[in-house]
Amino acid sequence: MGLFRRGPKKAEGADAADVAANPGTPAPDGAEADAPGDVEPSDGPDPAPGPQSGGAPSGGAQVAAGDSARVGPWDAADALPELPRVDLGAILLPGVPGMEVRLEIDKATNVVSAASVLLEGSSLQVQAFAAPRTEGIWDEIREEIAQSVTQQGGTVDDLPGPFGRELLARLPVRTPEGRTGHRPARFIGADGPRWFLRGVITGKAAVEPDAARALEDLFGQIVVVRGQDPRPPRDLLALRLPEGAPTPAAPASPPAPRFQPPARGPEITEIR
Repeated sequence: MGLFRRGPKKAEGADAADVAANPGTPAPDGAEADAPGDVEPSDGPDPAPGPQSGGAPSGGAQVAAGDSARVGPWDAADALPELPRVDLGAILLPGVPGMEVRLEIDKATNVVSAASVLLEGSSLQVQAFAAPRTEGIWDEIREEIAQSVTQQGGTVDDLPGPFGRELLARLPVRTPEGRTGHRPARFIGADGPRWFLRGVITGKAAVEPDAARALEDLFGQIVVVRGQDPRPPRDLLALRLPEGAPTPAAPASPPAPRFQPPARGPEITEIR
């Protein structure tokens, strides 16, 4: 197990994943970029789309409702490849050398709601949700995310990818210099048996296929532990801190954000 510490909350801007922290939820107006290198000028070229096909492991998740092709991520009931994984409760996250894992904790409930993997200048945020027994929800959620992005002034393309259909979005942001630009982000999803796993890729991996490969491989090797409890569709499957991880304490003097982002708790970082 790696070293755990409390990661600082980004106060200078909204993470691209905030566009759909809950499926279909728009990002706040006036969101700023976390780093200038992640932002394209508003008059710049469209980012190149990510990988279009292939590369996904066989296994637990359905590409789309009714599709017979099987790819990862995996369900806990599947015969799983033997890989080192971090047990986060509803998600078993593969361990990759050099990655950092930040766990986002809801202050009100003290529940870990999302995990973000930072690797080689890119990030992947993952969340797991309950889904109906008979059909997937990614098609519906994808439409809601696309509508949310366009309502915020961004653009979005629905493209084929290694896990089925995905969204390549250009999210409107304001740089620290006050310029208006667009941040690229890829929204990927996998419908499994009674669960849905959503990922948001930002950084170089959102536009460079070679940079995306490591995070795509990681997403494809995630194991979702749904449990047998009845849950309404889209109910967030709560994560938990790994055994031995210290409980984070809130910072004494948190920096004042320049805008009011969606409420997020303190973060835990694992360095592998």
